[in-house]
Amino acid sequence: MSFNPNTPLDPDQVKDVRGSRIGGRGIAIGGGGLGVLLVIAYLLLGGNPANLGALIDQEGGTQVESTTLQQQCSTGADANTHEDCRIVGYVNSIQKFWKDEFARSGEQYTTAKTVLYTDQVSTGCGVASSQVGPFYCPRDRQVYLDLGFFQDLQTKFGARGGSLAEGYVVAHEYGHHIQNLSGTLSGGSGQTGAGSDSVRTELQADCLAGVWANHAAATGYLERLTSDQIAQALDAASAVGDDRIQQKTQGQVNPETWTHGSAAQRQRWFTIGYQQGAASSCDTFHSSL
Repeated sequence: MSFNPNTPLDPDQVKDVRGSRIGGRGIAIGGGGLGVLLVIAYLLLGGNPANLGALIDQEGGTQVESTTLQQQCSTGADANTHEDCRIVGYVNSIQKFWKDEFARSGEQYTTAKTVLYTDQVSTGCGVASSQVGPFYCPRDRQVYLDLGFFQDLQTKFGARGGSLAEGYVVAHEYGHHIQNLSGTLSGGSGQTGAGSDSVRTELQADCLAGVWANHAAATGYLERLTSDQIAQALDAASAVGDDRIQQKTQGQVNPETWTHGSAAQRQRWFTIGYQQGAASSCDTFHSSL
């Protein structure tokens, strides 16, 4: 995917705390989203949730924000050159779309920052390890992302990668922010299964990511999407399906433990959002999955 080279970027929507070191004990998993995939893989292998304290902790320390993004990410040309600026571009595009969408409905959109980190990060939901992957914390209304996840997406989950694969991941997490603002964010109350609220929540976020993709070029940040770029997003959605993860980690598939939906379901709901281009098409809670 290419960003319009002359379009100004707003790096203030992304906080860069990469390189900060923090620590603590306890567990406070919050948000629920694509970002808990590595935790899910652990649980699918029979791991005890009580032992996940090394992944997300309660206590944190001091984090120092870098000014690199402000210095480096000025225009779409920078997004075409640098991965971290590309994330800035995606965040800008996604939030512009949802801000305009909320305004059309007479509502006000609340901006959510994306926090780039490495190793560990202190959040309103606790201290998270990069092993958790990208996630949204509803308590502080921020998205958290270690860019190393995109390499894991290819090497550990078998995705082909690509720019729009990254855009899909970011848009999915902002889908949870939209759910939070709209009062539909559900953690599933610990429920699992192919038809659980947890799965329906995740598939709705996939659909909302597709809605953004439909309007991505109209935000002014991105050029018109190609069929190959949409294929990148669909491939990423498939790679993180519960059945794909279970087959890879367990050698068998058990729908009763699903929390995010199958590869086919994730592709289907992204496609519905992309083809319809309207959030109203994403009612996964009252639809056949």
